[in-house]
Amino acid sequence: MILDLIALDNSSKVWIYQANREFTYEELDIAREYIFHFLNDWTAHNNELTSYGNIFHKRFLALFVDESNAGVSGCGIDKSVKFVEFLGKKMNVDFFDRMTHAYMKDEEIFTISHQELPIAYAQKHINDHTLFFDNLVKTKGEFLDSWIKPLKNSWHTRFL
Repeated sequence: MILDLIALDNSSKVWIYQANREFTYEELDIAREYIFHFLNDWTAHNNELTSYGNIFHKRFLALFVDESNAGVSGCGIDKSVKFVEFLGKKMNVDFFDRMTHAYMKDEEIFTISHQELPIAYAQKHINDHTLFFDNLVKTKGEFLDSWIKPLKNSWHTRFL
């Protein structure tokens, strides 16, 4: 069952997948149809999952599950990963590059590899206040409160 994000409990689980490029507006419409179709049919052990999903900032696929009615299990997670692989192939994007990180500067989103982070920091292209996307947040509440945070408060600092 698909609900609006606001209807899900803040403890709802979230998985965030960062695309290696922005989606065009036309691609967003197509991708959202696939997302909503998947969510409508998403189950775990034949239990319907209460969920929401969308692409944020034309780049980040986020899937949410409220486990108050039915918990997501290994099989449900496997289904979602297979869906993300399918969507990536269909839309010609890579959602699984974990060594590239996204940050926002002047309302624009940029990406940088973990090897380039210390160089960009030393050259002051980014600083402690640069906003980074923490795709490792685990719940809707964390997503809303701290998905985007200053570099100094992010796990990304380990690469500096």
